[in-house]
Amino acid sequence: MARLVPKQLQMTGMTGSVPYYGGRLSPAQAYAASHPAAPPPPMAAPPPRSPTPPPPRRDPVAALDELLESGVITEAEHQELRDRLAT
Repeated sequence: MARLVPKQLQMTGMTGSVPYYGGRLSPAQAYAASHPAAPPPPMAAPPPRSPTPPPPRRDPVAALDELLESGVITEAEHQELRDRLAT
């Protein structure tokens, strides 16, 4: 029985499902070349960012006083941090 397979397909290095057509395009390649994919739609511009005002700055000494009153820091830590802020 004779095989109807080109010699190039019998080579061990051939991979993939596209058959070799002697330098010509396969039918799948010809179809893809004649039917290009539609370009993607243009991206919409992002909405403009509304300027949000920065949060108001808190007085650091008042913040330390609140931490002392709530018991987060001790009196010694409070005094040390106030000394750091003074310099």
